[in-house]
Parts: sequence; structure tokens; C-alpha cells
Amino acid sequence: MSTATKASVPAAVFAVLLGGVSGALHLGKLPPAVPALQASLGISLVEAGFLLSLVQVASMTLGLIAGLAADTIGLRRSMLTGLVVLTVASLLGGAVGAGLVGGAHAVQWLLVLRAVEGIGFLLSVMPGPGLIRALTPPGADKAALGLWGAYMPLGVALALLLGPALIAWGGWADWWWLLSMVSAVAAIWVWMAVPADRLRPAAAGSVSTGWAPRLRATVGARAPWLIALTFAVYSAQWMAVIGFLPAIYAGAGVPAGWNAVLTALAAAMNIVGNIAGGRWLQRGIAPERLLQWGFLAMALGGVAAFAQVGQGADAMGLPPALRYIAVCVFSLGGGMVPATLFLLGVRLAPSPNTVSTTVGLMQQASSLGQFLAPPAVAWVANRVGGWHWTWTATLACSLAGMLLARRLGRIHPAAEAA
Repeated sequence: MSTATKASVPAAVFAVLLGGVSGALHLGKLPPAVPALQASLGISLVEAGFLLSLVQVASMTLGLIAGLAADTIGLRRSMLTGLVVLTVASLLGGAVGAGLVGGAHAVQWLLVLRAVEGIGFLLSVMPGPGLIRALTPPGADKAALGLWGAYMPLGVALALLLGPALIAWGGWADWWWLLSMVSAVAAIWVWMAVPADRLRPAAAGSVSTGWAPRLRATVGARAPWLIALTFAVYSAQWMAVIGFLPAIYAGAGVPAGWNAVLTALAAAMNIVGNIAGGRWLQRGIAPERLLQWGFLAMALGGVAAFAQVGQGADAMGLPPALRYIAVCVFSLGGGMVPATLFLLGVRLAPSPNTVSTTVGLMQQASSLGQFLAPPAVAWVANRVGGWHWTWTATLACSLAGMLLARRLGRIHPAAEAA
């Protein structure tokens, strides 16, 4: 990033980014804890898949409503509320792991608290693009939104990298408590750095600030739905692959330390893709082209990483090193997708008053994909006795994403607003 771009991005943007990363940490804290949860609670692989995706229940059912609420109560207030909810829910989750609450109903407590964390995650990330747009000077918005697009892979990568060591050292309860502290720190920084919400009169010709007109404007436009569906087919396959990498490598006999590093590095490659996508958007590359590139990389990487010929001992595929490189290509190329979609969500929202509502619809569709994909991929793996058919799911999602990108390329901001 150039010196001019660094100077143009205020510190408040990084406070908002930390709020998003904090939410993503809670989303990604479960995969490294799956072995410990299986040992302490006796859950199966498919149950772990549902526990992995349960945090998405709130997002896939309440995303649009939460976006409306964020636009109504104020973006800063929404993010602060979400971070407080994450702090309290993770604190209680740690108490369940330590045996302080729950007792014989520990699993049920954990399930409920994961759903509550889903609500906190939703409220904390929904206002992000709108806040960044409000805080960033003109000309730096594409790069800043590219940074925001990296909040998910950054949080997940940190969780995958730090989680195994911290869980081995103090147990998964301490891991929950540590992330509760991270959310509290993020809330304090947002409270101190981000200006208070201000009521702004609606601009002439814009959508009314009432929730019903904003809802009708959002669900009645083509662009929010196309962006939401594109986000869904991206996030579903990314979470299914990255979320189960620790289990895949553990089953292959990879040592725990290397397992954590390799998984975190694969997730972190998505950050590179997000930042590169923001830079290319800043340089004038068409969003449709970036989306096509991203989904093509995910399609090729998914097939190369998981496809094999034959069964059992006679099965043939790429060597392990090349398979891992393919996973990194899958994650890196995919990173261009969210960076582009967040920009399109801001640009193609029906009005400035519906940006968070549009992001809410995006998050709702994305969370539905993330809820369904991990259990489905785990079910297929159990049925066929391995992960070698995972490529069919990633290829189908990528092809759908490329078709949706073509549809998005035909929509122009002025025509959508009209």
C-alpha cells in the first residue's frame, strides 16, 4: 500500500476492522477445538459439523433484520452491541467448559451459546462496510473495503494458528475466555475511536429512512439478491474446506503443530487475495473480471486438492505437497471474491440508507451456505470413506459463482438506483 493510501485511511477504520476480526475469531474458534470437544463431550464428526455451522443460524435467519436494525439504531451502536454479546456469550461458554455451569447439560448450553454468538457476530460485522464508507475519504474506499474483506480469513487464520497451542496449554475453556477478552478490547477501541452515530436527514430522492421502505427497496432490487447468492456460493465452499482442514490433516497423521500452521497459512492466503482484490479494484479492474478470476481459481484449486482416480490403496492423486499448494490457490484466489462483493454491496445498494440492509441480505445468504456446507461435506466424507469427492461441491459452487458474476456485470449503479 502506498504512503498516500496509508495516510488516507484513518485509525477508526482499523478499529472497525478489529471489531470484524474479533467476530471472525469467534466464528473460527471451533475448528481447532473439535478434537478437544470430541474428547470431552463425545460428539461425532457430523455433530461437530453442525456445531461448526450453528453459529450461522442467527445470520441465516436474522441477517436482513439485523441489517435493518443497524441502519436504524446506528452503525457504531450496532457494532458495540454485537461485541458485548460476543464477550458475554464466550465468557459463559468458557464457564461451561470449566464445569462451572451446565453440568449434565453442557452440550445443550454450548449449542445455545453458539447460537447467541451468532447474533453477536451478526451485529458486529453487519455495520462494517457502511462504517468504513463513512470514515474513509473519497478515493481510498476500494482499498479500505479490500481490507474489510479480509476480516473473516484473518480472524479464522488467527484462530486456527493460535487455538491448538492455547487449547493444549489450558483447555478449550481458556480459549473461549481469551477470545471474550479480545471482544471486550475491540469494543473499547470502537467506542473510543469511532465517532458517535448521528441522525442524518434523508437526501433528496433517496429511500426513506423508515424500515419498511428500506426493506422493500432492498428486496425489490436485483443487485442485492445477486450479490447475496454470489457471496453464498463463495463462503459455503471456503468454510467447508478450511473448516475441516484440521480434521483432514489429523486423519492423515499430520502432527498437531504442523496441522495448525498449515491450516492457518491456507486460511491466511485468503487475506492476500482480499488485499490484492482491493488494489486491483483501485486500479480500475472490472469487478466482474475479478469475480471470474476468483471462482476459476477456487474451481481449479478444489479439483486439484481433492480429486483422485481409483479407490482405496489403488487411489491416485496429486502428491501431498501439490495438494496443499492447490488448497492455498483455492483460498488465495477466493479472497478476491469478498473484496469485490463488499464493494458491489456498497455501490449497488438501492440507496445510502440501505447499505447495511444489503450487507445483511449478503450475510444471510452467506450464512445459509456456511450452515449447510460443512455437514453436507462431512456426510459425503463419511459415506465414501474419505474427502476425495469434496471437489464436486467446490466445483459446483464455483461454476454457479461464475454465472452469477456475469449477471452482476450487466448491472450498473445508475440503472440500479433508477
